Order: sequence, then C-alpha cells, then structure tokens
Amino acid sequence: MIETERLILRTFVLDDAEDVFEYLRESLVNCFADMRLDSLDAARSLVERRSRDPEYCLAIVLKDGGKVIGEIGAHPDPCEHGEGNGASDTFSPCWMLTKRYHGKGYAYEAAHAFFDYLFIQKGARRIYAYTEVDNLSSQRLCRRLGMRQEGLFNEFISFVNDENGNPVYEDTMEWAILKREWIGDRPS
Repeated sequence: MIETERLILRTFVLDDAEDVFEYLRESLVNCFADMRLDSLDAARSLVERRSRDPEYCLAIVLKDGGKVIGEIGAHPDPCEHGEGNGASDTFSPCWMLTKRYHGKGYAYEAAHAFFDYLFIQKGARRIYAYTEVDNLSSQRLCRRLGMRQEGLFNEFISFVNDENGNPVYEDTMEWAILKREWIGDRPS
C-alpha cells in the first residue's frame, strides 16, 4: 500500500467492481478501448484478476470515502537477448481515472508516488510512457513528472477501427525519465 496526502494506492479487492466499471465502461482515449467493460460482471472478473497482482497493478483510492477513482500499473519489461540477470529495470506505467476526477491533481499525486515506488522499492532504472498526440492531459502529466519526450512515432499503432472497419493508426509520443534524474532533480 502506498499513501499520499489524498490517496491510497492499494491492491484491488472484489468490492471495487462498481467503481472500476464506472471508469472502464467508456474509455476516454483509444489506447484503453480494449479494456472497455460492458457489464458489472465483467468488472468483477477484471477486479478478481487485478487483485492477483499486488505489486504492479494498484487501485487509486480516495482517502476520504474510500472510492476507487482509477488505477495505475506497470510491469518490468521483459529482458531481451539474455541481457542482465533476467530481471528488467525498465517499466512502462499506465494510468487512468474516472472522468469526473480529472483536473484535480489526482493523476499527478498517484503517478508521483508510484514512480517513487518503482524507482526506490522495485529498482527501476528507467520509466517510460506512451501518449497519443491528442492526449494532452497525459502529456502534461509526463512533463510535470519530469519526463522528457524521447520520440514521436507516426502512425505507430491502431486501437480502433473507423466506420468502414479500417484500422485508425495513431501518432504516439514516448516519454521517459531515469532514476538518476528522478532522485537528483525530484519533481515537487
């Protein structure tokens, strides 16, 4: 469990299903389209799976009232080509909040605490994130966390299809920060 001024980041529990359904019944950005849920039963099933990942998939919970307003998670990237000791030190987080909690600083508060957790507790050396070019709020969050834009991938990936069933390819930005940057020049 990670605690901040207004939030608790914790493992999911079965009672979280209604709150999870609230933010996953309609994805606000295309990259979460495949996570869209169409029923409370689907939310219960998802919560049950999420509850088995207590280290890297956490519910974002308001301290005042205990409502789950979103989630944040990241897993170590798989090591490639037999490099290192088999455990990766690179993570790519994903975060989402219920729409009505946007613009209140909760995403920053949760991500800042989660980055601390990844760098200090989990031994991360590098954290990177992808944002679509039209997801301005996530880009602002990345900048506020001290991340720098490392790349722009034109027509990088498709999450949805157009009305004719053709993939809609999105331009995607990559952002990153190193542990030495996080520790040495901590964002406030």
